Amino acid sequence: MTVHSFHLADVPAHVGARALLRNPAATGVAGLDHLECLSLMRLGAPTLSLDRLQLRRLAVFAQWRDEAALERFLDRDALGTVLAHGWHVRLEFLRRWSTLAALPGLPVRAGPWEQDEPVVAVTVARMRLGEVPRFLRWGKPVERLVRDHPGTTLALAAVRPPRTISTFSVWRSVQEMEEMVHGRSAVPAAARHVDAMAERERRDFHHEFATYRFRPLSEHGAWQGRRGIVPRP
Repeated sequence: MTVHSFHLADVPAHVGARALLRNPAATGVAGLDHLECLSLMRLGAPTLSLDRLQLRRLAVFAQWRDEAALERFLDRDALGTVLAHGWHVRLEFLRRWSTLAALPGLPVRAGPWEQDEPVVAVTVARMRLGEVPRFLRWGKPVERLVRDHPGTTLALAAVRPPRTISTFSVWRSVQEMEEMVHGRSAVPAAARHVDAMAERERRDFHHEFATYRFRPLSEHGAWQGRRGIVPRP
C-alpha cells in the first residue's frame, strides 16, 4: 500500500545544501515514487532574515510504494540515515486539491474521515518567480494564521530555491482545519486564508499548486525536544 512520510531533521549545512541540489528519487532509491527536499523556514518570519532559509534544518516529503521501502531508506540510504535521527510521521493519503506532475496517480479522494480525528495537511507549490512579491504579501498573513491557530500542534513552511515552496501542519481535528480554510475559526482576522485563495483565483501565484490531506499513521523520533506532536484520536 502506498504510504507518504514527512520528515524534519537538524543536519550540517553542507548536508542540507547537497539535499536541495540532489534529488534522491533520481538516483534509483528502491520503492520511492517521489521525494521533495526542502530547507525549513519559520512561518511569519521577516522576508529578509536567516529564519527564512535554514540550511541546517531539513524538511522532506515523500511517497513510497510501501512502508518497507521507507524502512530500507531510513536504514541504508545516506540521506535516510540522517533523517532517521530526526522526526517523521507516516501518512495515509485521504484527499487532494489540484495535482502535481510529480505525483500523478493519486485519486481526488481515497476514503472517509471523521470530523474529530487528527489530520495532517501538506501543500507543495512551484512558484511563478515574478509573482513572489505578491505571494509574500498575501501569504505571510496566512502563515501567521496557521502558525498561531489553536487547532495546530505543529505548523511550518519550507522552500527549495528557486521556485518550490511547501507547508506542513498537524491539526487536532479535521473540523478545526476546515474552519480555518473557510474563515470560520474563532480567531482574529479569520478570513486571511479565504482572502488569499480568492486572490490566487484572480491571478495565480504558481505554475503548480496542490494541497494534500492525510491521516497520521505513526510518529517517530522527536523534533526540537518534542514528542507526541500528533494528537491521539
